[in-house]
Amino acid sequence: MNMSLVGRQFELTDAIKAHIQSAVESLKKYNLDIISTRVVVSADEKNGKKGYTVEFTINLPQKNTVVIKQKDKDVYAAIDLAVDRAQKVLRRHHDKVTDHRVTKLEEIANMNMQELVAHEESEEDTDEIVPMELDLYKPLEIEEALNLLKESNKHFLIFNDKDDKTRVLYKRKDNKFGLY
Repeated sequence: MNMSLVGRQFELTDAIKAHIQSAVESLKKYNLDIISTRVVVSADEKNGKKGYTVEFTINLPQKNTVVIKQKDKDVYAAIDLAVDRAQKVLRRHHDKVTDHRVTKLEEIANMNMQELVAHEESEEDTDEIVPMELDLYKPLEIEEALNLLKESNKHFLIFNDKDDKTRVLYKRKDNKFGLY
């Protein structure tokens, strides 16, 4: 992993460099193959108050660049807060990558073969099922359908007539019957 440290309007001491390097080393635990890390520490002075800005730029393979900016009065606190935010981002990305792991084709082929063998063994033990045509699907005359509807307590009956058309016979509110 390439790492570059830059100080703008601020001189980086050995202690600050060591702190930043140890912080960047802690990002390796996520095994994300970090390509490069650039850390820019700059000093700001507004209204007579000193402040520090730390910017982490982390380049990941096959992922957009992660940029984190953190401001604080203390340079060490700014570095620590920026590293915490970077760890959170990298942990989320690591969890996403590991949770959505793709199964290898060889594993799928082995699973399918085992399922086929188990299915063939279960077919040998089962009885043979012979499909039969139900009476409901046999063509009916309209008079036959009317008698079936009168005998039942149903409100409508769907059937096929002798011309192979699907028909609906229904009871109306005036105790007459309708036919579609």
